[in-house]
Amino acid sequence: MAEKSAGTVAEVFIAFLKLGLTSFGGPIAHLGYFRTEFVERRKWLSESSYADIVALCQFLPGPASSQVGFTLGVLRGNGLLGGLAAWFAFTTPSAIILFAFALGASVLTGPLAEGILHGLKLVAVAVVAQAIWGMASSLTPDRERAAIALAVVAIVVFVGGSFGQIGAIALGALAGLWLCRRDGRPAPSGHLGFSVSHRHGVIALVIFMVLFLVTPLVAAKTGSQGLALFDAFYRSGALVFGGGHVVLPLLQAEVVTPGWVSNADFLAGYGMAQAVPGPLFTFAAYLGAVAEPAPNGLAGASVALIALSLPGLLLVYGMLPFWDALRLRPTAQAAMRGTNAAVVGILGAALYNPVWTSAVLTPRDFAVALAGFLLLTVWKLPPWIVVVILASVGAALRLI
Repeated sequence: MAEKSAGTVAEVFIAFLKLGLTSFGGPIAHLGYFRTEFVERRKWLSESSYADIVALCQFLPGPASSQVGFTLGVLRGNGLLGGLAAWFAFTTPSAIILFAFALGASVLTGPLAEGILHGLKLVAVAVVAQAIWGMASSLTPDRERAAIALAVVAIVVFVGGSFGQIGAIALGALAGLWLCRRDGRPAPSGHLGFSVSHRHGVIALVIFMVLFLVTPLVAAKTGSQGLALFDAFYRSGALVFGGGHVVLPLLQAEVVTPGWVSNADFLAGYGMAQAVPGPLFTFAAYLGAVAEPAPNGLAGASVALIALSLPGLLLVYGMLPFWDALRLRPTAQAAMRGTNAAVVGILGAALYNPVWTSAVLTPRDFAVALAGFLLLTVWKLPPWIVVVILASVGAALRLI
């Protein structure tokens, strides 16, 4: 059973602010940082309790590392305020950096700046390819799940847009119920011991569903761009299974397709997001800042970042009282296997369009992107170093 650790909100905030300033490397690396800091060094909880928390957050849509951090804050900070303190401290540093980049991107002109921005697009190619490479080996290890991923690629390619993304995820879950009943792995065990009442959990889940179902209707009826922006990011955050990189095709469908953000700006910001510490979801702050029409700037950045993160936080808080029983059910495990396989297909389609088609324009671009992929997968350099290298190479090639 998870420990009822007694702490303060200030302690939680300081601990996660340190991680928000130093945690490079993406969600998997973040989970390693959390384990080292809170299981080994601070001893806030046991190894088995930490594994239970990670299992819950991987089961739900949303940014896994941010959800784990939020849950640890709920545990140590004795409730919701502790969780919010953990999320805010872990998220704010990278959000500020990406917001500043959004403000400066509009004034970056000339061959040097264009080369740097193109280099950032090539970073996106390498990073997404790395994500697919790693996820495919663990999420599609057999014929059944590989077939689900391939079917999802076809759906996303032929249907397109956010409707295609939702349909692909639904297909993955249904196919998982049919094809993925057996995985060969031992059933999960252990218990979570959080003092979140069933009533509070239900309230959080109801709020999640109301925002998911009602916001698009109100936005369409009122014509409010602010509500439309909130809905686009909220819906994307509610459908992100499998890690932060999967948000790329979802957000591309929501903000590039309607013309709020250009594809060039989208990929440049995504590349820059690889160079900052903290959660990848802070990419939303950049998109909200550069979006047209208003709200944009600081207001747009705040709306987008909160909307993208909120569904995952509501879901994990709402599921805490119910997770022990649900996670042991074979049907839930099978559906999640199918959904995870669908994630690989969604990301595979995104690697081609918009990532590849917008960034790899010449044989030199292909060589640079391939070099970035090898630096990440073979040499295992930190992503921020690869960002610096590829941005520099992009600038140099543009000046030649």
